[in-house]
Amino acid sequence: MSCREFCLSCPRLSLRSLTAVTCTVWLAAYGLFTLCENSMILSAAIFITLLGLLGYLHFVKIDQETLLIIDSLGIQMTSSYASGKESTTFIEMGKVKDIVINEAIYMSAKPRLDCLIEVYRSCQEILAHQKATSTSP
Repeated sequence: MSCREFCLSCPRLSLRSLTAVTCTVWLAAYGLFTLCENSMILSAAIFITLLGLLGYLHFVKIDQETLLIIDSLGIQMTSSYASGKESTTFIEMGKVKDIVINEAIYMSAKPRLDCLIEVYRSCQEILAHQKATSTSP
């Protein structure tokens, strides 16, 4: 039996960027408040900021991604979000024909291209091993 696990951890949420976004939203709301003199604008800004942060932490900000491939069982992909939520998908090996890595490559891409190549090659080796053992008598 052959297996590999790949784990990618992302940097934690930056307090500096969180503070910058919050201050920008609140300063814009204060500017609108001074023009309109409507206190609902300030309340809405606080509410929108809190909802936006919670949504970002729960649905967007991924802290860790894991790929576990076991030649006789299948492939398990797990995403752990900043809010603590985890999303796991399992695909039986019999349903796997090939593996495609769907990532955009930028100059500062995370994970780096060399890491993606290593993951791809390792997955292809395990798939080839699984196909060889399943076709032999």
